[in-house]
Amino acid sequence: MMIDNARFRRLRPLAELTRVRMLEFIREPEAVFWVFVFPVLLAVALGIAFRAKPVSSLEVAVAAEPAAASRIEALLHGAPGLRVHLMGKAEADHALRSGRVDVVVEASGVGEGMPQDVTYRYDPTRAEGRAAHLAVDAALEKALGRTDVLEAHEERVSRHGSRYIDFLIPGLVGLNLMGSGLWGLGFAVVSARTRKLLKRFAVTPMYRSHYLLSFMLSRLLFMVLEVAAIVGFGWAAFGVRVNGSFAALAVVSVAGAMTFAGVGLLVAARPKTIEGVSGWMNLVMLPMWLLSGSFFSYERFPQIVQPVIRALPLTALNDALRLIMNAGSPLAATWSQLAVMALWALVSFALALRIFRWT
Repeated sequence: MMIDNARFRRLRPLAELTRVRMLEFIREPEAVFWVFVFPVLLAVALGIAFRAKPVSSLEVAVAAEPAAASRIEALLHGAPGLRVHLMGKAEADHALRSGRVDVVVEASGVGEGMPQDVTYRYDPTRAEGRAAHLAVDAALEKALGRTDVLEAHEERVSRHGSRYIDFLIPGLVGLNLMGSGLWGLGFAVVSARTRKLLKRFAVTPMYRSHYLLSFMLSRLLFMVLEVAAIVGFGWAAFGVRVNGSFAALAVVSVAGAMTFAGVGLLVAARPKTIEGVSGWMNLVMLPMWLLSGSFFSYERFPQIVQPVIRALPLTALNDALRLIMNAGSPLAATWSQLAVMALWALVSFALALRIFRWT
């Protein structure tokens, strides 16, 4: 019993420090907004912008001699996905420049009921222009008697796990864990240093490891609410599902929270001012915001930088979250991502413990 009491006395400072960290966070409205409210608002905006919706019609302007224009309009009548407008040449040019139409069809001469010369004008840098050109050409050729050699069938696929919002929600979870780990810990530590609070802590019978661990433990407790808020909102508003197990999701989230808590402590180990730590945190976070695939796939970047991107902690966290939430993979499938995060967490916390400055 005496051993248990002694162990309790050694751990009590850690428990009290963790409680203080949580109270400090709750009492900062800005921190609560950026951790809980902002990710939900971002999910709303991007989810609505990239929501599943019917494919819009391609806008086609026909600028031709009256007889030819009427014939083209008749040939394109009923073609799926095309909306035809008869315009004069000047009006059609203006509509193409302003983006009101995707392609302009010019034709002259009607022989045996068919236009003799057809010209397509479109912007090749716009995907809609290229699609409209191909669609109009195919519709005209088919209407004039071309027969398809190959019998093709369509099977349209739109299922949960393959939508943009399904890709986005795990990325927002990863971004939030990174942001709360770096900003939540970095500001708190440096703020205490600037107010000379750390100097007072240094003369107390408190372990340095307890002080730093209290930040990491408080992050873990808030992590549950952070992940639940984003994933729960995604499910309620957009039908985003967790196809894997919630236990695996929890393990990956804990690994991510610990990783960025360690990185946050490392960044805040030496700076003496809020401006200084802000610069360091932006330097650490900005590459991961751009490269780690939170809003779009990092496969778009050149192959030569792919190994570097995959070695980033946010990339590993995002990949692991998507494997579990979207692909329904078991936890074992994320072992490489967990290894990357564990390495970042251990190295960063060890370095922070070694170079941490109280004053």
